[in-house]
Amino acid sequence: MEAFLLSTGVVALAEIGDKTQLLAFILAAKFRKPLPIIAAIFVATLFNHAFAGAIGALLTSLLDPQWLRWGLGISFIAMAAWILVPDKFDERDAHLAHAGVFGTTLLAFFLAEMGDKTQIATVALAAQYQSLLLVVAGTTLGMMIANVPAVLFGARIAHRIPVRLVHGIAALIFAALGVATLLGAGARLGF
Repeated sequence: MEAFLLSTGVVALAEIGDKTQLLAFILAAKFRKPLPIIAAIFVATLFNHAFAGAIGALLTSLLDPQWLRWGLGISFIAMAAWILVPDKFDERDAHLAHAGVFGTTLLAFFLAEMGDKTQIATVALAAQYQSLLLVVAGTTLGMMIANVPAVLFGARIAHRIPVRLVHGIAALIFAALGVATLLGAGARLGF
């Protein structure tokens, strides 16, 4: 349960102000059809994070536990620093296809999430907790917690979110995970 709750919280915080959340705002404003946008975000995130989680699970089977611990610790600390860097959104991400609201959102969201902070976090969390299902469910829920309000309320709430504070909290959580991992907190998990 720890893997699910931590994955949900960290990704929900990390997603605030992220380029995919900005994409959700733009798609909602462009199409004004929240249900297909939300459904496409869910499907795109589920596939993207399942792929990322599978990579994390594969890493645990390929790497020596000591190397894995150091790699995970350093990657969590790197994520902490990366979260503090503001995302830049390319408006072309919102104009990828003419496949209807669902298809356009699915493709745009899936591609925007490739190599994104939350995808990399999913790889690291899946490797850390060795619980693919709980991590993917948690990171997907975290994405939905951050993006559904963006789709439903859009511009009305965007200016009220203290993005720097939220990113600072997420960065602190990732830094604490990194330090704890480097100090051996994952020893009970085999690394």
